[in-house]
Amino acid sequence: MMADAKKELRAEALLRRKEAFERHGPEASRLVAAQGLDFLGIKPEATVSGFAAIRDEINPAPLMTWLQAEGCKLALPVMQGRGKPLVMRLWSPGDVMAPAAWGIAEPTDDKPEVDPDVVLVPLLAFDARGYRLGYGGGFYDRTLNHLRKIKPIIAVGIAYDEQKVDAVPAESYDEKLDWVLTPSGPQKCQ
Repeated sequence: MMADAKKELRAEALLRRKEAFERHGPEASRLVAAQGLDFLGIKPEATVSGFAAIRDEINPAPLMTWLQAEGCKLALPVMQGRGKPLVMRLWSPGDVMAPAAWGIAEPTDDKPEVDPDVVLVPLLAFDARGYRLGYGGGFYDRTLNHLRKIKPIIAVGIAYDEQKVDAVPAESYDEKLDWVLTPSGPQKCQ
């Protein structure tokens, strides 16, 4: 059953990511930032939505700080509730944040909503096709689906190289990534 396959891979992927974090630490965030997003060919004024890293995720903050210095506008996701897509709100490093579920910090309600050009996506596992395994809430699948109906966007997973697997079990509602950015470099999804 698909749910069981995802649950099994999720447990394995959490352990694999934890081990990668212990092996690489903050250096992984610096290496991802050093890659930049030049490989996407985006305009300097593009809006890039990142995420506030939790647990042992690679922290995209150094990359986002660099993107802002390059002229990009930044945004972070805000949860609207179970079964709903995330809303992206403008954000800058140093902004006051609001506490939210699972210890995630979110931009405050006074920040304007935006439809980003690039969405940086956290994940537990990914494959060469661009399928990702998240925590199981479907927030990013709904968000990417919603944004892709509005405009062309680029979805970029942020991951350790060790998080790549042969195949992520995928269902019809699973949205694919366009790229995955790892410490060793960007990988275009097939």
